[in-house]
Amino acid sequence: MRPAKVLALGFLCIILTGSLLLKLPLSVAPGQAITWLQALFTATSAVCVTGLTVVNTATSFSLFGQLVILGLIQLGGLGFMLFATSLLVLARRRISLRNRILLHETMSMPGLSGAVRVTLRFMVLVFAVELLGALVLALRFVPLLGLGRGLYFSVFHAISAFCNAGFDLFGLAGSLTQFHRDPLVLLTISLLIVVGGLGFAVVIDLLDRRLAFRQLHLHSKIVLTVTLALLLGGTLGIAALEWHNPGTLAFPGATTADKLLNAWFQSVTARTAGFYTLPQGSLRESGRVLTSALMFIGASPASTGGGIKTTSLFVLLALVRSVFKGGNDVNAFHRRLPLMLMRTALSIFLISLGLLLVGALLLSLLEEGSGISLLDLVYEQVSALATVGLSAADTGGLSAGSQVWLILLMYFGRVGPLTMMLSFSRARDNQLQGVRYAEEAVYVG
Repeated sequence: MRPAKVLALGFLCIILTGSLLLKLPLSVAPGQAITWLQALFTATSAVCVTGLTVVNTATSFSLFGQLVILGLIQLGGLGFMLFATSLLVLARRRISLRNRILLHETMSMPGLSGAVRVTLRFMVLVFAVELLGALVLALRFVPLLGLGRGLYFSVFHAISAFCNAGFDLFGLAGSLTQFHRDPLVLLTISLLIVVGGLGFAVVIDLLDRRLAFRQLHLHSKIVLTVTLALLLGGTLGIAALEWHNPGTLAFPGATTADKLLNAWFQSVTARTAGFYTLPQGSLRESGRVLTSALMFIGASPASTGGGIKTTSLFVLLALVRSVFKGGNDVNAFHRRLPLMLMRTALSIFLISLGLLLVGALLLSLLEEGSGISLLDLVYEQVSALATVGLSAADTGGLSAGSQVWLILLMYFGRVGPLTMMLSFSRARDNQLQGVRYAEEAVYVG
């Protein structure tokens, strides 16, 4: 099988296994009941590091069930090939060429050389960052919840944040809303989200180049530039749109620092994280539109986040800029971008946009008469496709058909539009390779 098909089927197998584990009586909290659809939805959301939930994670699942969810988050966030390679190395087994190719596909590395070494190095880095994040969160959670429960909550939320999953254990409190005035918790969670969303290649490049921007590879420069622009632009946009909204930023007693902190966190979490400090249903329509746009863009390639990715946005903007300037080449940071890259970015954008348009029609039919606005339904499916986890409606209150569609979107978004298309496409006939048809112009615009 092609690497794309192996990755797609691998995620599917993990989701189905996770569904079976979550349906076990051992995984369900006393007095609670979980249907097969709820187990499948939760497992898909965890493996696809989305965070959309149809049941309350804190009250519906036992400790074993929560640990299963945490394992699925870690496995889905980093990719099963990274774990498989690490286990093979620990067992002193040889890494085959096929596995190296799968690693190359998973981590978006430029070549096969050093794939195993980079993988092991990144795994150590991931666990170190998650441990550091857990220790910082413990400074707040241990005094609040006690030693044992506080440490458990710290580890759970550090992993969930780094993997951009958005699962939380605060139950009816509503994600991180009770910490909306706590810079320690919100800044720690947001930094874990940002680092996890940069991508494996960027993190390694930053460490190798000792944070020297000029020496970074073009990919890293693009990711860092677009990420910073989206974070700052999103913060300013959310602040401008929600500054006087009493349901969000203008909560009782809110200071300027509180408003900026929560606007920053809303901008960060829209990068496919799923945690929230502001009730998403209370956002103004303009605020939900801006958040939907940020979710649609998402994180960066080979990261724990979803969306069409920051690099795709950059390539499309660079293409438009080139058209405006009347140039023949598309350039960035004194480098010329290849034509295949532009075709790939445009394909990802159109496939994702097409899914959202189809989904908008489907959900509007399935939820007709439910009282949920079309904007909230679009918000829900953008969150699912970009593996974010934010919801302006009650996900658990949607019809079974709508929940199945969201499951498909989460799976499609985690595996990736291009990978999904390649996994279903047939190999070209060898006799047709190298054949080029005559060129003819078509009028556009």
